[in-house]
Amino acid sequence: MTNPLLSLNYESAIESLGDEYYDIVQAAQFPQQILRFRNDLVLPILGLEPQNVTNKDFIEAFGRFQDRQPLLALRYHGYQFGYYNPDLGDGRGFLYGQVRGTDGELYDFGTKGSGKTPYSRGGDGRLTLKGGVREVLATEALHQTGVRTSRTFSLVETGEQLWRGDEPSPTRSSVMVRFSRSHIRFGTFERLHHINRPDLTQKLLDHVIEYYYPDIYNKPDQYILFYAQLVVRVAKLAAQWMAAGFCHGVLNTDNMSITGESFDYGPYAFIPSYSLEFTAAYFDHYRRYSYGNQPDVCCTNLEALQQPLAAVIDINDMAAGLANFYECYQLEYKQLMLKKLGFTNSDFSEADELLELTIQLLKDTQVGYHDFFTQLRERFTPNWREQADLIFNFGELEAELLLKWQNLYQKSLSNFAVDEMEKVGQQLKQNNPKTVLLRPVIESVWESITTEDNWQPFNELVKRLQSGE
Repeated sequence: MTNPLLSLNYESAIESLGDEYYDIVQAAQFPQQILRFRNDLVLPILGLEPQNVTNKDFIEAFGRFQDRQPLLALRYHGYQFGYYNPDLGDGRGFLYGQVRGTDGELYDFGTKGSGKTPYSRGGDGRLTLKGGVREVLATEALHQTGVRTSRTFSLVETGEQLWRGDEPSPTRSSVMVRFSRSHIRFGTFERLHHINRPDLTQKLLDHVIEYYYPDIYNKPDQYILFYAQLVVRVAKLAAQWMAAGFCHGVLNTDNMSITGESFDYGPYAFIPSYSLEFTAAYFDHYRRYSYGNQPDVCCTNLEALQQPLAAVIDINDMAAGLANFYECYQLEYKQLMLKKLGFTNSDFSEADELLELTIQLLKDTQVGYHDFFTQLRERFTPNWREQADLIFNFGELEAELLLKWQNLYQKSLSNFAVDEMEKVGQQLKQNNPKTVLLRPVIESVWESITTEDNWQPFNELVKRLQSGE
């Protein structure tokens, strides 16, 4: 039987650019391959039916890496915690292949934990099993909440023992395959500026526009339009993180995609309560990448990208494009938060005040961020439109502030007809999943895996995340 994952119509988009952008590498050979996760929800995007793809197919393609060449370790640099680092690149992964989806978009299969490359810098090129489990959970949770994110395609346990300073060791190993729109990073362009190759910058930028911004390809002002569109995509992405209560943790420029897609999840976390100072990475001592700093960091990284892009795009044109960042961010954030409150229409007169008061309530009371919206979803009834005192409360919250919020929420509902209350309830359900990926939830699942090798809690959690329940 032919393996359908090996028989996909792979394209050589990155490969066709030439070897100035990558190194050809070999995958590691692992002593064991156990498929721990396969993303059947992604298979239809590839034109495949899940029942026609076996677990053995996944292991052959993405555990043993059979019959797939060349494997490309991509070259890039990046600003890490504000300091330029030229010693980066794909150090424990490679671009496995690129394939066109049924939606017409080009997608990457990129590995993590697949072995050493020229950029491993003394590392073992491996991924811990816990790291793989965490990324599966992050991508599925974020995708369900509407964040423009990569997906995890597969996770294979590989039977090695790894030593890490931030996990009890020895710990188990894995190789993960990421499904994303591109692995070209801000840092890919920064490297070309560092080595003084404007010709390669132009070539790569033309490639990016052709494949990922096709609506502007070959237009006279395509370069200006590209940067302006990238600004909009990144601003919207930052708003999506903030509304989802998500902290990426390490927004270095090598972790930012040129397509404006969220990817590469290390020490991420969902905030337990509303705090702009919340920081996901234990080593981020100065809170550079705190939850509240994410929009500013994204804007700063876009500004840093202007330096390499200036080889092709006028700096003044890019400055004009970046000037729209915060307006775009605020509009997207407002719309997303109002959807979490049940409103698809953000034009009603109380919208801005309601959003401001909701944030104040969340901040001052420190009620659970996700619990607040989940309870709103669960307790909502059309009767709230008529009586503010029926609107739920959390008991111990500050009475005056809560009363003010209840009255404003009821007033906001009254802008809409009685028969529109059903839509409010639907919006609350669509935008506020019951299952939230807080740290204790992740640790509980991992505890079952590490102590009993029990994967049932993990599998059940993935299903709940994917369903929005």
